[in-house]
Amino acid sequence: MTQSIVVQVGQCGNQIGCRFWDLALREHASRNKHGVFDEPLSSFFRNVDTRYDDPANIPIGIGKNKIKTLKARAVLIDMEEGVVNDLLKGPLGDVFDCRQLITDVSGSGNNWAVGHMMYGQQYREEITESIRRAAEQCDCLQCFFVLHSMGGGTGSGVGTSVLSLLSDEFPDVYRFVTAVYPSAEDDVITSPYNSVLAMHQLTQHADCVLPVENQALYDICHKISQALPPEKTGKRMVGGHSRVKADSAVTASAGGLVKKSDEKPFDKMNNIVANLLLNMTSSARFEGSLNVDLNEITMNLVPFPQLHYLVSSLTPLYALSDINLPPRRLDQMFSDAFSKDHQLIKADPKHSLYLACALMLRGNVEISDVRRNIERLKSSLKFIHWNQEGWKTGLCSVPPVGQPYSLLTLANNTCIRHTFSDLKDRFVKLYKRKAHVHHYTHVDGMEMSQFSESLESLTTLMKEYEGLETNMGRIVDDVHRLQIAS
Repeated sequence: MTQSIVVQVGQCGNQIGCRFWDLALREHASRNKHGVFDEPLSSFFRNVDTRYDDPANIPIGIGKNKIKTLKARAVLIDMEEGVVNDLLKGPLGDVFDCRQLITDVSGSGNNWAVGHMMYGQQYREEITESIRRAAEQCDCLQCFFVLHSMGGGTGSGVGTSVLSLLSDEFPDVYRFVTAVYPSAEDDVITSPYNSVLAMHQLTQHADCVLPVENQALYDICHKISQALPPEKTGKRMVGGHSRVKADSAVTASAGGLVKKSDEKPFDKMNNIVANLLLNMTSSARFEGSLNVDLNEITMNLVPFPQLHYLVSSLTPLYALSDINLPPRRLDQMFSDAFSKDHQLIKADPKHSLYLACALMLRGNVEISDVRRNIERLKSSLKFIHWNQEGWKTGLCSVPPVGQPYSLLTLANNTCIRHTFSDLKDRFVKLYKRKAHVHHYTHVDGMEMSQFSESLESLTTLMKEYEGLETNMGRIVDDVHRLQIAS
């Protein structure tokens, strides 16, 4: 059994991490009724004996060792200590190893340069030691998951500094990044700078990036609250209008450690990202007829090194809530998964080109169901000519909590370039006036050239995706001409 380490950076990364660990505990508890430390648990948790100052690992027995104290395979980093302190004071506090926490008090001031150049260098040795300690406690380390936002200073700056560190210190371990992109109405005026500077690092140092857009998460939460009946969502009619209580059923905390009264404003959105990670790693943790290791995702979905940005979608969306609603029909789930309404970015894949696609299913699903739906959907999806059969399938027999089955799709699709194009436009609007640039260049090590280099890197990435679409269009035209001539 392989293990993974989660590195959560900044306010956003740590809040997503909080939801992930709560839901992971909930998921394993629903399956492990006898409190035994087994292989699935060891993927993300250690079983330790806390009687010692340096808690000793209790190895996996042959179904005999009971759980004493679970510790998450996590490193928590934030240059403001508020969010991490809240986690330690909350119900999840004992899950984290206090030696794996790295915090400061002043923050990065929404400035990538402060996070990357200043704090990234200042804490590099301490971060390296914490990650190395976590790695040494793994029997077979397969993957790092880095969670951070793109718009703020610590998430984008320190997050990408950590990614560069992992590339240097652990070059043979896969690096998956879940990066939350700001919406166009983001209240951080410098978020376009931070995002584009961070993207240069993601393109260079990540093996696989799962972009998530704040606006897409918000829209999904709104969609769920509108779809559920009033008695399920906590809605009540006031003056002819529907109001939603703060404990809306979209949150997925019941049965976990975090209760309704402890929820934070963004928990509903963070649950969606946490479920993405849980479903993606399900085959690496539980048994199934077609298990997919994390290294197989990059092997099958990343045909070119820099084109490693994957579009994700989840279904059913109700799996994010605590309510046992009637399950979606299986065929409808497949249709939903290829709909833009279920994606975690705002783009339309059906009007763009698929380079490859993975279907990660959980529950009682047969391979014949998968093949039937692939054949049904293929005609409506445009795959690149040299990879018409570019489908990777994973079947995990353990369903998500509260649902009989679920489907996660991970697609390498050229529609991602439209997300990057919007980000580039917002960057250029600021940069052509050199607005706020002085806040970055006064940081030691930050040069003006890094703005232009990052912009060029993003432009090149977009052109690579666009070039694949253009070439595919020419091939389709050539085939059409040949058909007419014959």
